[in-house]
Amino acid sequence: MKSWEPFIVIDSEIRFGKPCISGTRISVADILGFLASGLTYEDIISDFPQLNKEQILAALAFAADKESTTRIIAA
Repeated sequence: MKSWEPFIVIDSEIRFGKPCISGTRISVADILGFLASGLTYEDIISDFPQLNKEQILAALAFAADKESTTRIIAA
């Protein structure tokens, strides 16, 4: 995946500003939860036909990017 930016939007009017797949109300957190529960890409696309594999991969890339920039500050 080259870049997640074309696929992920953050809009305060949609899902309280959670990162979502562009043109949908499906959040990155939703997709991560589906994958964590054992659903495959094909399962997710079957349940949400407005999604495609590239968008699911963009959600993963977004989460990985955010994880790599998270810092823990000692109290």
